[in-house]
Amino acid sequence: MTAGPRRAGGTHHRRRFGQRGQSLFEFAVVVPIFLLIIVGMLEFGFAFNHQMTLEFATREGARAGAAMADGSVEDAQCGPSGLTPANVDPLVMAAVQRVLTSPGSMVELAQVSQVKIYEVRNDGTVSGLENVWQYRPGNAANPAVPCQTPTQPLEFFQASATWPAGSRTLSNGSPPVWSPDSIGVSITYTYQFRTPFGGLMRLIGGGDVTSLQITDRTVMALQPTS
Repeated sequence: MTAGPRRAGGTHHRRRFGQRGQSLFEFAVVVPIFLLIIVGMLEFGFAFNHQMTLEFATREGARAGAAMADGSVEDAQCGPSGLTPANVDPLVMAAVQRVLTSPGSMVELAQVSQVKIYEVRNDGTVSGLENVWQYRPGNAANPAVPCQTPTQPLEFFQASATWPAGSRTLSNGSPPVWSPDSIGVSITYTYQFRTPFGGLMRLIGGGDVTSLQITDRTVMALQPTS
């Protein structure tokens, strides 16, 4: 008669132990997913901050390039005679760099793969003519930004050029007629994760991801000032 209660007690003990084991297993499964969601939201905030900075930079570069056009018109940035076709793209890059290095920017210039200044036809197609700039810090061969005092050094150099500013022909007329063609500025950037998001992805069976490539572009019609 004493064996029955002992068997019942043993069964109850095993049931409680099994419940604890199940709870521990569920905890081990749920916690990484919960952490992934929290860390992912934080990582998204960092990435979005970088994306917004890149967007502002391409917009400012395109605005400067659209205003200076082929470098033959007067521009307050260089005065009545200082603006030349050779100055246009360095000034576009200066506008881009100024945003990327502004206070509050989290962008690392070393992670900028390239900046493109390219032609867009009036029908919206990309012609294939482009000037590619790449990051190279503190090199004396980098062009200085023209028309600025004190002179600001560029952290980028021109790696290739098939669309010189002097070829951005404007329609005849005085003042110049707005060209139907457009200038595009794009930035390709490698965003490095700032949280353990990649490690958590690997923990739950995802890939080993530690970076994300971001590309932003802005296109504006060539609208020279007069």
